[in-house]
Amino acid sequence: MAVNDELDLELAALLDNSTLLQNETSTDVDAILGIGQEDESEGGDAAEIKVDADSFPQITKRFADKPLKAFDEPLAYYKESISNAGESGTRLHNIMQKYIAAKDPKDRSVFRQQFIPLFWEILHSVARQTGGAVPEPKKFLLRYGILHPQLISVEQREVFSKIIIENEYDLPVYYLDEWFKAVGGGAIRNSASDEVKIAKSATNEHQKQLLEKAHGKIEGIKSQLKNKTVERKRKEHTLTEALEVIIQHQPSRKAPDASECYSVKQKGYFNILHDAVMYLLKVDREMVSLYKELSQVQYESDGLRAKVVAEKEVAGSDLKAIDAEFETVRQMSKMSVGRQGNHFPILTKEYFHSGVNEIGVRENVIAQLAWIESIDPEAFCRMYRNKLNRIIPYVVLLPNYGDMGVCWEPFDRYNRASSRARIAIPMYPKNLQIAVLSAIADLRWQVAKEKASYYWMEEGLTGYYYQWFTEKKMKGDVKEAFIDDYITWITKESEGTQKLDKELRGVFWRYVPFAQPIKEKLKTRSFAYQDLYQRDVNRAMSDGY
Repeated sequence: MAVNDELDLELAALLDNSTLLQNETSTDVDAILGIGQEDESEGGDAAEIKVDADSFPQITKRFADKPLKAFDEPLAYYKESISNAGESGTRLHNIMQKYIAAKDPKDRSVFRQQFIPLFWEILHSVARQTGGAVPEPKKFLLRYGILHPQLISVEQREVFSKIIIENEYDLPVYYLDEWFKAVGGGAIRNSASDEVKIAKSATNEHQKQLLEKAHGKIEGIKSQLKNKTVERKRKEHTLTEALEVIIQHQPSRKAPDASECYSVKQKGYFNILHDAVMYLLKVDREMVSLYKELSQVQYESDGLRAKVVAEKEVAGSDLKAIDAEFETVRQMSKMSVGRQGNHFPILTKEYFHSGVNEIGVRENVIAQLAWIESIDPEAFCRMYRNKLNRIIPYVVLLPNYGDMGVCWEPFDRYNRASSRARIAIPMYPKNLQIAVLSAIADLRWQVAKEKASYYWMEEGLTGYYYQWFTEKKMKGDVKEAFIDDYITWITKESEGTQKLDKELRGVFWRYVPFAQPIKEKLKTRSFAYQDLYQRDVNRAMSDGY
């Protein structure tokens, strides 16, 4: 159907008065969509993410040099993107035609509402295929929400053709196709959800729970070994300094070929040397014990993993896990967009106005996470055995027009100590920085609330914030207010612009502390920050911090 120049339509205008579905008739739609054909894609396992480093890598390259050719043939792309979708694909195809042809705004509104659930059905169909090799049009439909390349401008197509496809930084930041592949392949467990129940055999579920617990224990032991290694290095440095003092000898004035005896100061360093050696031996014994425990738990984990993989090979791709996760992701997408937001699920030139650095691609999001951590160094830290452990959350990139990121799981229900949280970031927000900040604020709030448990209104970050919130007789949702104040804390207060209430600033200063260099800078800006800095000093001296 050709698009008439007189049609004032949302999608038709985006196609630059070209034909969306060229030379297509009802007789060949079934062939295009592959109705009645079997899905021959095979399952596959997702690669595991490496253990976290101490900091985010520096993003030196955000886009590829060589563009992909996937968007060069829009019609072929469109046909492939909705192929093998059965009746859902046919209905979507027909609604697209009616939507473009409709002249009455009310009709277009009706077709638009019909289009949205159909499109989610198509996405669900593609998500179920991620266990095998997925054609690029389907992958990009799921990853970017691109249904038809002509719905975006030539310049925008060029930008998307240069997005780096692979996870070159080995960080737990996932596009939707990667996320569903990891969940379906068993590399990542399903998200916890009260609304979604996974029907699996009791044996398989029990094996997976044991595997999750073993994995959590492994990560906990590795974290302890890392801390012990840091302690050992620090004490070895003390030992080296002591030795440097002890081996320095002045020539004897009475016997030119001899040197002076140990001085009183040097003899004092023998005690330091002795204490350091004893401490190092103690740490070594602890590390030997931890390595033995790690070997045992890894052996048990390998056995459990083999059983889970064997069951998966017998049962095939875990489509039920993907189905459950898809419903969770859809709910996260709705939360990210909000009630008043734009829920139109496909990428179009009309709604997509993000600049190159504002698109929520993996590299841009990693850069934002690194920036946040440079200001709030404990943003991704969790206390375990009196040690702060850096645990980067799983980040799922949602191809929608939401403005707020969300945290839907602060940690694994089987491993509260060292598991990753789960946050979702919209790819096409008005402000990517605010979208990422809101997700981290949500994460911060939920972790602090879970830590305080029943006393979340009395203790810690959530307790003191809630008390301030009620004393000021604030209205609305307390968590939403915290998210707004966290964004102000990171974007304004870190630069010395005083926007928060004095009492609230004190709460954030203690429980969401800035990096030390920022504190040093702020204490010279005004008395308010100088006073807070002095409180830090006083607490440190009294061991009450």
